[in-house]
Amino acid sequence: MQKHLLLSFILATMVSPVFAQSGKKSTATPAAVSNKRPMKLRSSWSIYLSDTLPKTEVMKLLDSALVVRDEKNIKYPVISFAFTYERHEPYLNDTTGQPAVYKDFTGDNFKAPALSPAWSKSLKETLQTGDILYFDEIIIKYAEEKFYKAPPLQIKVK
Repeated sequence: MQKHLLLSFILATMVSPVFAQSGKKSTATPAAVSNKRPMKLRSSWSIYLSDTLPKTEVMKLLDSALVVRDEKNIKYPVISFAFTYERHEPYLNDTTGQPAVYKDFTGDNFKAPALSPAWSKSLKETLQTGDILYFDEIIIKYAEEKFYKAPPLQIKVK
């Protein structure tokens, strides 16, 4: 029994390298533009990359769409994105008597290039200095039936 097990093990270890290396090597051929992944994508909200912006400027941007471009400045349509709003509320800690900041996170997923009118209206009413807006999981349509994830954005309100 042990002899058969040892023989099976030796045979299996001799055959496995043959299977591991038997695949054909692919030759590098230039593909059509529609099959290549865009080199470097850059996400922006209107004309702004991730940045710290004044509250008045952020208020103007709330109805604007996300824009994704590659290094050749070609625009790609945004299909969806995840949005998170980090709200900062100062409060006085009862036990220590020291001021502190409470952080509240709310968000939603959007199947459009811009925030919904309801979110835009809500943010216009509640946006404060120190809040942060996150745009993550930005999905673009690159070519027919090809979707790619673009870099996230972070906008800090000052």
